[in-house]
Amino acid sequence: MNVFDFAMEKEEESRVFYEKLAAAAGTGELKSVFSLLAESEREHHKHLAALKAGTDPAMAESVVLNEAKKQIGKIVGDAAPETVLAEDKDGYGQAIKAEEESIRLYEELAGKEQNAAAARILKRLAEEERHHLEVMENIYEFVESPRTYLAWGEFGNLKEY
Repeated sequence: MNVFDFAMEKEEESRVFYEKLAAAAGTGELKSVFSLLAESEREHHKHLAALKAGTDPAMAESVVLNEAKKQIGKIVGDAAPETVLAEDKDGYGQAIKAEEESIRLYEELAGKEQNAAAARILKRLAEEERHHLEVMENIYEFVESPRTYLAWGEFGNLKEY
């Protein structure tokens, strides 16, 4: 199985999941966050497609991905968006968990991969997921900042928004 095909399938599944969360969200802020996350997954998918186009297909072939393919669904989960939002009011914990699980999966697969080129690609995908996690954290921090702002002078060492 091709490493990029695997990763692009995972990104597509995550995008669909975030779009479902956006549709089920009760507030405009949550809809915005999940829409931004879905768009981020779409951009990540495009980036992976560009990487795939510039990589020798033989370098991206992996044997360990066939076993891992069934884990894709476990990353975003099979739970209905309404259930996720009922348990995690802003869905942020679910999104973070999914990204952290993706990082763990890619690192684990890279450790098992016998094709050195494919292992390097898997490690790079783990780094891409770390970047994606950072983007997600920044989006969430931006959206939450009005609720966590302190205007008291004693807390002047905190970030300005």
